[in-house]
Amino acid sequence: MVKNSFISVIFQEKKEENRGSVEFQIVSFTNKIRRLTSHLELHKKDYLSQRGLRKILGKRQRLLSYLSKTNKIRYKELIGELDIQESKNR
Repeated sequence: MVKNSFISVIFQEKKEENRGSVEFQIVSFTNKIRRLTSHLELHKKDYLSQRGLRKILGKRQRLLSYLSKTNKIRYKELIGELDIQESKNR
């Protein structure tokens, strides 16, 4: 899959750089979200994983909103790279 290979490239580039950066955290949360989503397709009644997914989605949304306020250009690039929908209420 092209998306996953691109995300892994971003993930490896950011490994040497600042792990606390907003972009690195968003990429990390996106990887976790995709993993949990595929897990929940198999295990529909795993409510603890559903709760964890909702928490991670909220964290990523807050980070994306922060990035959109501070650096609009990098926000647009990251949204395009990760193939994430832009939030409607910013």
